[in-house]
Order: sequence, then structure tokens, then C-alpha cells
Amino acid sequence: MANQSDLFAGLAVAMITPFQNGEIDETALRALVDYHVEQGTDTLCPVGTTGESPTLSHDEHKQVISIVCNQAAGRIKVMAGTGSNSTREAIELTKYAHGAGADGALHVAPYYNKPTQEGFFQHYQAIAESVDIPIVIYNIPGRTAKNIEPETIIRLAEIPNIVAVKESTGSMDQASHILSACDLAVLSGDDSLTLPLMALGGKGVVSVVGNIVPGDVKNMLNAFNAGDLALAREWHFKLFALCRNLLGLATNPIPIKAAMQLLGRDNGEVRLPMTQLDSSSMQVLEKTLRDYGLL
Repeated sequence: MANQSDLFAGLAVAMITPFQNGEIDETALRALVDYHVEQGTDTLCPVGTTGESPTLSHDEHKQVISIVCNQAAGRIKVMAGTGSNSTREAIELTKYAHGAGADGALHVAPYYNKPTQEGFFQHYQAIAESVDIPIVIYNIPGRTAKNIEPETIIRLAEIPNIVAVKESTGSMDQASHILSACDLAVLSGDDSLTLPLMALGGKGVVSVVGNIVPGDVKNMLNAFNAGDLALAREWHFKLFALCRNLLGLATNPIPIKAAMQLLGRDNGEVRLPMTQLDSSSMQVLEKTLRDYGLL
């Protein structure tokens, strides 16, 4: 495991899925891949929560993975979202991603059915043993309804191809517990907590704000890794309001798609039950982008 712990270090971007008239916009999706290659993003994470995976059919889910892997063409790593609350479905999607050329698979904790801790363990164990691809656990109890406890994650760290956890509990205690007890890579799942998590030993971030300012997020990570804490803090504080509003004005990915629309990077289209950002929140977002210097 140790030789894979840095596999997804640095900046991974939780990609949006662009739509046009209700369908996946392949041209726009390929352009987004090229943009991140040019910007120096380390890893792309298609069809996660930010990619509206809950409203994609299985065929569409596979379509997005195929397009991103094909366009990436080895120029940038791909960590495909293949999680499910059905272990069998998660294994099927992960096998597909492996065949499509993904470098790893991001697995959200089984949602709604609220497994026991043993259920979480056996779910991830079954996936890891079924597919020879690096697996990243994604723990976000605010959306899945149950926490994968640190002790369970530490157990899972013993499985060779489980290489990292995307830590989205917001708990520095949970992150500290994991980091102190195993050498699993910990990646921030909350943009505003990336720097604090790196101070504990985190390896990077799976970022939403990186959809629009990947270079700035990289600058913060690079400053920290170079030991320039003052510069890293400057970038953290510059990014803070943007990070807060992109994840706080409405449910992700509504604000990031609205931001990309304002910046001419996407048309802002989301699928129900997601809806457009309301006008008052749009004004706040527009001011945030203007204050940041993006508009």
C-alpha cells in the first residue's frame, strides 16, 4: 500500500457533467478535460456527486467515464466515481472503469441503507478483491447518512489496493485518528479545510473550486509542500470565500455550475431534482466571483 499512497496526491478535481438540453454534452466534457490538462490538475474525478451521478443512468455513467478516459489519454490521471449503495453495482461500474482505462476508482460510502461498520468493511473489501485497481474511500456522512468510523477505515487500510480516503466529515479529530494509525493517504473533501488537513499530514484535495481556479488551488498546495506556510495561508484566505459560497449557497453542484455559467465555462444546466441557483444567491455568487477577480 505504501508505494501507492501518493498516487492521487495533489489536486484532484471533482468534475461537473455538462448537459445540453438534458443530454450529456460530449464536446463540452472533452473540452473540460483538455482545460485541466493545460492547467496542471493532477487528477480528474468524473461522475462523483459534483458530476450529478445520482441522476445519470448506468449507461450515461459509463459514457462519461469512457469519454474522460479517452480524452485524458494518459495525459492526466482519472479517478472515476463508481460508488453505489449496492455492492454488486459498485463492482460492475468499477470493472467498467478499469477496462476504460481509469487509474483509480472513488467509492462513496453506501448511502441510504446505512450499513453497520462491518457492512462498510465487507462492502469495500468485496470491491477491492473483485477489481485490480486502486480504490479511494469517500466518506461524506452529511450526504450518505452514516459515518465510516476511523477504526473501520484503519481496518480497510490493510487491504493493498485501498490507497486513500476522501475525508468529508469536517472532523479534524477523525482525520487525525486515521492519520495517526495508518499510512492511508487522506485527501480533503472540503475545499475550505484543505490547508488544515494538509497540516495534519493530508496529501491533497478532491476539489470543487478547482473546476474554476485549479491553478490557485495548486499554488496553495505547492506553497505548503515547499514549506512556505505564510504563502499557503495567503492562498487559503484568498480562496476561502469562494470555497464557502460554492459549497454553501445551495447543494453541490448547483453553485459551481452557476459559477461556470457566469464565467462562460458551462451553461449551468442541472438535472432534476437539482434546480437552478435562485436569483438572490446568484447575486451573492456574482459578487464573490467579482471580489475574487474572476469577473
